[in-house]
Amino acid sequence: MRALLIVNPHATTTSSAGRDLIGHALSSKLSLRIKQTAHRGHAAELAAEATKQGYPLIIVHGGDGTVNEVVNGILEPPREGLLTSLPLGAVPSVAVIPGGSANVFARSLGIAPDPLDAANQILDLIARRQHRRIGLAHCEGRWFLFNAGVGLDAHAVRAVEKKRASGRPATPGRYMRAAMRAFLRERRLPPALTVELPGGAVHEGVYFAFVSNASPWTFIDERPVLTNPGVSFDNGLGVFAMRSAGIVPIARVARQIVFGSSGPAHRHLLRVDDVPHVRVRASRPMGLQVDGDYIGMRDDVAFHAVPDMLDVIAESPPGV
Repeated sequence: MRALLIVNPHATTTSSAGRDLIGHALSSKLSLRIKQTAHRGHAAELAAEATKQGYPLIIVHGGDGTVNEVVNGILEPPREGLLTSLPLGAVPSVAVIPGGSANVFARSLGIAPDPLDAANQILDLIARRQHRRIGLAHCEGRWFLFNAGVGLDAHAVRAVEKKRASGRPATPGRYMRAAMRAFLRERRLPPALTVELPGGAVHEGVYFAFVSNASPWTFIDERPVLTNPGVSFDNGLGVFAMRSAGIVPIARVARQIVFGSSGPAHRHLLRVDDVPHVRVRASRPMGLQVDGDYIGMRDDVAFHAVPDMLDVIAESPPGV
């Protein structure tokens, strides 16, 4: 099988020696071409060109942002209000070898955290013809894989991206500290968000909102963070939105999403699973992040789930 390996050499946990080992392992079973990214957006350009050239498989070695770029490179841009899958045509399958700090997408698919182990796992999955179709989500004309957020998490992502630009690595601790600083700053302001759900339900007075296409929402080291455990790649979106910035409610919900398994619940928490779309409006511009990438300030964002959009190399779900 022909395959293109797209490598982000600047991803958090990649190394030159590791990339050589991965390339050697994959080349033993695949007709492999390797391309390294040189700038932001380059992975999307490489993936789009590989799609035109008819590659059946693209393997991504990098973080979640690189995977997101690849998916947006191989698929046509989503249309506003799109709720059903598009005719895909000849679109490559995607496999992921972790290389970032969180690797949420790879871990959600059950891919081994060690890059060389993941490469060998992918070869085994290909040999056994194991793959699955997953649903994606989109907002602002961009596909996303597992999560997006308006407010708190976006502002934390923005702060960490600034640190990374100055040469500091992205770590769970750095994200947590950035999130705490953003929370302490923003809790002094009035809530700016309104969440609109299907059926006409409108929830005002929201401080921040997370939208999930999969669960876990993210990881803290090895521990999954479960905001919407009822959400998966096979159903709709999850919404997690806080209507309080009080220390006690936030602390209780934070403990539930880190140490619980049945899903958080609180009278100040708006949480719904499996909705086809959700809209978040803001009375003042608020940050937006998608799959861990800061997009910019927005005052009106519509999120949509679209089933059966992407073929990935992973174990088939139970019962399939």
